[in-house]
Amino acid sequence: MNADARAHLFNDRTTERYRDSLGRGIDRVAARIAATEQPFSGISPTRLAPEIDAIDLERPLGDSAAALDELEDVYLRDAVYFHHPRYLAHLNCPVVIPALLGEAVLTAVNSSLDTWDQSAGATLIERRLINWTAGRIGLGRDADGLFTSGGTQSNFQALLLAREQACAVTAANCPARPAEQDILPRLRILTSEAGHFSVLKSARMLGLGPDAVIAIGTDPDRRMRPAALARALEQCRREDLVVMAVVATAGTTDFGSIDPLPRIADLCAASGAWLHVDAAYGCGLLVSPTRRQLLDGIERADSVTVDFHKSFFQPVSSSALLVRDRTVLRHATYHADYLNPVPGAGQQVPNQVDKSIQTTRRFDALKLWLTLRVMGADAVGELFDAVVDRAAEAWALLDADPRFEVVTRSALSTVVFRYLPPAGQDRELADEANLHARRALAASGAAVVAGTRVDGRHYLKFTLLNPETSAADIARVVDLLADHASSYVDRYAAGLCRSAS
Repeated sequence: MNADARAHLFNDRTTERYRDSLGRGIDRVAARIAATEQPFSGISPTRLAPEIDAIDLERPLGDSAAALDELEDVYLRDAVYFHHPRYLAHLNCPVVIPALLGEAVLTAVNSSLDTWDQSAGATLIERRLINWTAGRIGLGRDADGLFTSGGTQSNFQALLLAREQACAVTAANCPARPAEQDILPRLRILTSEAGHFSVLKSARMLGLGPDAVIAIGTDPDRRMRPAALARALEQCRREDLVVMAVVATAGTTDFGSIDPLPRIADLCAASGAWLHVDAAYGCGLLVSPTRRQLLDGIERADSVTVDFHKSFFQPVSSSALLVRDRTVLRHATYHADYLNPVPGAGQQVPNQVDKSIQTTRRFDALKLWLTLRVMGADAVGELFDAVVDRAAEAWALLDADPRFEVVTRSALSTVVFRYLPPAGQDRELADEANLHARRALAASGAAVVAGTRVDGRHYLKFTLLNPETSAADIARVVDLLADHASSYVDRYAAGLCRSAS
């Protein structure tokens, strides 16, 4: 074997090379962050793709400094920087330094969280954090869970457990003992029409029919209507359908709305339906010093999704699924002789793969562990409170601005709004003007905002997750959006552009 190849392995003989290489990378990123004046360069895929395609991967550079120089041109120069205060688009947060320390440690040691003999202390740290999170939620002494790659995976596994539990209970209660394939067509999932798309996606992957997910209507604040849920539960009962899960949302992606969890929990308890709460976004309230009460009722859930990489300021990925009853995790348990054989008498080896739909899995829990050990939960909660406060200020600013209309006031940190051209014929250009404003703003690189559709119309969206974003930043972005939108309307009136509708 070529000695040069061995020199790249991280071991006891290459620690100095490791220090030098990572030091160069840290210096490069730190310099870029320090010099970043806007969240995005505005580059288009058609401009950047040829630069990356032209790189010959068969000809290595052989030197980390040269590779970092190249990386500057194909990644760092044009990356979207979530730490910048005018990044206001998606649920991407700036990250805290203790978590970055955790990331550096976990990638170097490279533990795999599937079995004890690959992770040891990492297994126990993850389990301790799961217990801590379950305690913050209030799930009780029998709770358990595991870290996952994100909210979509957490929601999927929760619905997998709910499906298996529903099939087992239905079969046990029927004298004919139907097979699972006969029960599946009867299964239904009830969720808010403002809920996350991963519920529909999960239903398809779980082998359920296209009509398996029933959307429940929402009120003007985009919260699930308990009366509509009650009617849907009753209709399912009359039609001999099995409600395998009700999915409530604590922080919808677009509106930051929190469904009325206590009333939904009452209905689930009365009907015997599994209650899953998707708190991927709203989980930051678990450590909020002022707003924890907004999650009242979550403690009655059968399963809960939390995304620490949204509202705990953690690097991707850092998510978890919690369950009230640890025994339901058996539905995800499979044994392999080489990995986690069926335990013998008296053996109590804590293998996390027994709970997970993944096998090899990163020690992502370390990032949250070091965050809590360095900063503490209260400090994280204060950061999350700050972005919720800033969103309230943004809502008030937009609500008072005659150039815009706002949909609803979020319980969390999103603001959905749109530019309104002057009354008259130009009002018909609202959709195109808002689409143009968002694209033009991104192309300028001065700020990044998101877009969505509400009742079939195009809207803009702020998602605030950066405590460093100021009221002045928001006001500046609002003015830029208005300028781009009004410019489009003026150009259309002058015949310089055509409506896309």
